[in-house]
Amino acid sequence: MIEILQKRTACNRDCPDACGIVATVENGRVTRLQGDRDHPVTQGFLCERTSRFLDRQYSPDRLTTPLVRRSDAFQAAGWDEALDLIAERMLHFRDTSGPASILQYRSGGSLGLMKHVDDYFFQRFGPVTVKSGDVCAGAAEAAQLMDFGDFDSNDLLDIENSRTILLWGKNVFTSSVHLIPLLKQARKRGASIVLIDPVSHRTRELCDRFVQPRAGGDAALALGMARWLLDNDAADPAAAEYCDHYEAFCDLARSGTIDQWAQIADLSTGELATLAMEYANGPSSIQVGWGLQRRRHGAATIRAIDALGAISGNLGIPGGGVSFYFTRRTAFDLSFSKPDGAPRRIAEPLLGPGILAAADPPIRMAWVSAGNPVVMLPESDTVAEALRSRELTVVVDAFLTDTARLADVVLPTTTMLEEGDLMGAYGHHWLIESRPVVEPPPGVKSDYQIIQALAARVGLGDEFSGDVDHWKRRLLGRVGKRGIGLEDFKKGPVKNPFVQRVAFADRKFPTPSGRVQLITHLADDLLRPAATDSLRLAALSTPKSQGSQWPAASQVGPATATVHPAAARGFEDGQVARLQSAIGSIEVRLRFDAAQRPDVVLMDKGGWHRAGRCANALVKAELTDDGQCAVYYDTPVRIVAREEVKYSARAGQ
Repeated sequence: MIEILQKRTACNRDCPDACGIVATVENGRVTRLQGDRDHPVTQGFLCERTSRFLDRQYSPDRLTTPLVRRSDAFQAAGWDEALDLIAERMLHFRDTSGPASILQYRSGGSLGLMKHVDDYFFQRFGPVTVKSGDVCAGAAEAAQLMDFGDFDSNDLLDIENSRTILLWGKNVFTSSVHLIPLLKQARKRGASIVLIDPVSHRTRELCDRFVQPRAGGDAALALGMARWLLDNDAADPAAAEYCDHYEAFCDLARSGTIDQWAQIADLSTGELATLAMEYANGPSSIQVGWGLQRRRHGAATIRAIDALGAISGNLGIPGGGVSFYFTRRTAFDLSFSKPDGAPRRIAEPLLGPGILAAADPPIRMAWVSAGNPVVMLPESDTVAEALRSRELTVVVDAFLTDTARLADVVLPTTTMLEEGDLMGAYGHHWLIESRPVVEPPPGVKSDYQIIQALAARVGLGDEFSGDVDHWKRRLLGRVGKRGIGLEDFKKGPVKNPFVQRVAFADRKFPTPSGRVQLITHLADDLLRPAATDSLRLAALSTPKSQGSQWPAASQVGPATATVHPAAARGFEDGQVARLQSAIGSIEVRLRFDAAQRPDVVLMDKGGWHRAGRCANALVKAELTDDGQCAVYYDTPVRIVAREEVKYSARAGQ
């Protein structure tokens, strides 16, 4: 007899939407995933990546037993053996070199709040060395903290009040799919939608106009638009009342003519003026993508856009805002976790060089969870060498990733369909609980079960003896004071009670002065046109894969590098060449696209390092101007010829 059940859970993957999921379970096996129709944002549909998640859930490559390296090869081991080995070595490193000799690295492979309990274990054991900064959003978060005192947005549905919507560097088909129906409705009712992006992509289909500035020209574009508003009496006459440094910002905007700002952004004066005129027809919302702050001057770029939003009068009103991020942790009680006590921090974008340079004490052990830093961080080769050369590297993962292959011990963990957690979203204000819909395969433990077992071996068992619901209730301590408990989450998603429908309503900002802090200067690099022969690498998110979670069959042969034909003179469409930066080169197959700018080369994000498809092997480890974000998109590259290579039939060549 077939037992068919419908079970609700949530997606914990690194995506803004934290979707509600309805899983169809037949005799203990998930056979279908659908979006929850009752979730106010998910509205019954999932992104392409999560819709295909069952391929990953039931992949034959999934790990189901701990692996321990012996004689430079992995051998299967029992849990007791693996955990005893780890605990013994952890205690030894702490006793002989101090807890700073141990590095805990946790990234965004899961956005579940239960992962903070893992952090708490390492704080209690040490505290140990941890990472700082954020490779994904650090520069923009730092910028908006400086400007507004917080990084939050108007309610997602408030976009229905916008007359003009600027999608600034935002590819909604890849990264914000649940914004798509709202944009379609907005356009249907007469709102104007404009895409601003150096990259041509499918989001153009939703827009009335597409503006394609040079990569890194966004700050100049924002200043040029501000200049137009000031020159045409279209700025908010009350802006000086709620903005500090108003005159200094106006001087900055007036330091260049509209023609000059347009030239720096590599747009025509008419394009810039038309865009400013459209933006002046408010209320206007700026929806900021994640890519444009992953540049050397990423924080300054966001600050320039913030300032444009401020002086235009589009802050603190329905239909306005500069939306980069939705606060996702404010509803949760994380007071038990105190990362400020860490004895040492290594900036995440500098992880590889930072581990190698660490001294007094050196990093002797690395614990890696919820991430694949060899692929996802800059200087992949350096990260690989850093992890390979530790005395003990432990990786917690469901697959033998590029990072896991370097480990001394690999611990198999659960997927999002097998564990319980709580999530906030960074694309809207709804909170949600995830619940296991199936049991994990025999031999697999959740991250929390692993921490519990390890805690018992190092004298911390009592502190981590509670079950997952115990920690969920602890995490919900803040909302509990508003009368919201775990039982409410079991009924469905809950709106964050600590947010407003309109961010910074009545133009009250949690800055020291209570006013917007406007940017007053830009780096010289942002005040002049870029070199015309410069070709910059951008490895972008794709609907086909979540980070580096590619099917193995897709990682055979050269990676695709998409360029304008003018950027690859002397080469042919489909030709295999080498893409070279100052720190390395990889083989690529060229794909010509005349819709792209001739100063960018585009690749898929997360290509596997061991397959020679990892774009981050070309990206130098650097920090943005603020927020310790990675400088992913300022890497100069060139296309060079290579000898003809014949690939196997498996590669489809």
